[in-house]
Amino acid sequence: MIARRLLFAAPLIGLAGGAGAFYAYMATGRDPRGVPSVLVGRPPPPMDLEPLHEGEPRLTNAAFAVGRPSVLNFFASWCAPCRIEHPQLLRLARDGVNMLGIAYKDRPADARRFLAELGDPFRVIGQDSSGRTAIEFGVYGVPETYFIDGRGIVRWRFAGAVTPEVLADELRPLLRRWS
Repeated sequence: MIARRLLFAAPLIGLAGGAGAFYAYMATGRDPRGVPSVLVGRPPPPMDLEPLHEGEPRLTNAAFAVGRPSVLNFFASWCAPCRIEHPQLLRLARDGVNMLGIAYKDRPADARRFLAELGDPFRVIGQDSSGRTAIEFGVYGVPETYFIDGRGIVRWRFAGAVTPEVLADELRPLLRRWS
């Protein structure tokens, strides 16, 4: 009889323990955006992605070899924070930054419609339909943005929407330093 009660209580005990651990983790004030990328200080992983737009070039690591910094952004049409950050990406493109995009697990037609509606800041856009390239980069979710210096070395990673504050406080100083 006691064994039977323990059998029913075990899932509840496990659930309570998991909830307690989650609460303890959240109470520490840890921000998943602060998780460092193993890529910082190294070249991006090799990639060769189909273009989003027919007739456009494939997105390969050669896109970083332009002698000036690049900003690589993982985005998706279904991603609400991607809409929030989009004006900042357009500003960077207008300022002449080498903007590269990866449509993450998105239908090509939806990604094209998203960019047609909001504007297309990207010089080259690849499709990561399987999510394999995102895994290679260690992407947690979209949007996620990487700053690559003119020599092709990742210098910064940001998980979440690039807000005007992130642009002013983090990304613009990197552009000034590495340009």
